[in-house]
Amino acid sequence: MDIRVLRYFIAAVEAESITRAAERLYLTQPTLSRQFMELEEELGHKLFVRSNKKLRLTAKGELFYERARSIVELC
Repeated sequence: MDIRVLRYFIAAVEAESITRAAERLYLTQPTLSRQFMELEEELGHKLFVRSNKKLRLTAKGELFYERARSIVELC
């Protein structure tokens, strides 16, 4: 896992949208979605509940978000 992916994850959570996060990060939405699918596979847990309106976190996603923020703040 790369610190860059943690920053992407945090951006998506705060934007409540993968598309909006991709725009803010100057990435394409498919690139960001692929990063998150790989992250979920690596962790063995779903982090997001995806819908057309708003990106929501699963319980594991909420825990991971808090940990990711702590790690990024240390860097």
